[in-house]
Amino acid sequence: MQSISDILKKFNPLEDKYISREYQAFGVYLAEKLQDTRRKSLYIKLAKTIPRPILEQALRYVIDSNARRKGALFMWKLKELGAFKTSLKLKVKSSKLQFKIKNF
Repeated sequence: MQSISDILKKFNPLEDKYISREYQAFGVYLAEKLQDTRRKSLYIKLAKTIPRPILEQALRYVIDSNARRKGALFMWKLKELGAFKTSLKLKVKSSKLQFKIKNF
């Protein structure tokens, strides 16, 4: 894990002009570590919405393995850690609320 001061020391405004937030830098770091730079925006979104300890735990798991598809293994591990359950609960609650409103 890099500290913010380390990221700012390495920041080059001419090359890294599109990275302005810390979570964006972490998302790009995830994409590079997982060798999946085509899906940089996905990892930036995950870095913004999912708590950092969960992402780091999944990343450590993937780095320790010898997987060919590291991005797929990373997403599977996030699912196993329950990173997506909170959004699912909100969707279920909102659909139940809509059902009650329609039947009211």
